[in-house]
Amino acid sequence: MKLLYDYFPIICFFIAYKLWGIYIATAVTMVASFLQVAGYWLVQRKFEKMHLITMALILLLGGSTLIFHKAIFIKWKPSIIYWLFSLVLLASHFIGKAPIIHRLIGDKIVLPKKVWAKINFSWGLFFFLMGFLNLYVVYNYSTNSWVNFKLFGTLGLTIVFVFIQVIYMSRHMESDKKPVEKK
Repeated sequence: MKLLYDYFPIICFFIAYKLWGIYIATAVTMVASFLQVAGYWLVQRKFEKMHLITMALILLLGGSTLIFHKAIFIKWKPSIIYWLFSLVLLASHFIGKAPIIHRLIGDKIVLPKKVWAKINFSWGLFFFLMGFLNLYVVYNYSTNSWVNFKLFGTLGLTIVFVFIQVIYMSRHMESDKKPVEKK
């Protein structure tokens, strides 16, 4: 359910684009992002940082798209978000006691520190490359292809990457229990 909630502005963008085009879709996404942040606050009584950052970028780049009537601004938004993710993930190797992935889910999964570092770095690299992939699609394909890629391509690539990460993590998971000695 959280994934659907997190993808709410993207899904709204996709539907509005297919029905009315890029500029209406941009405006719809701006409203959807605001509703996402407001809805989360009403239910949780707190803000989720990623929703706030995404909304700020959508309002800034979406507003620029509508004011200047140039779709390129909204098309750059995914790359900027991916690069921000990448920066945070990679910087967390040097800031704080542990990489951010370890801090986020380390209480649920037991892995060696070296494995946490590799997982964190691979996510940082993944988002860095996704930013460039988005721009490749923006500048080499039609807006319609970019919209399809934005929803289906990036989601598909992320799911494949998560699956690879889960396999890697499962090979290195440590048990809380001590092994039973053989007699």
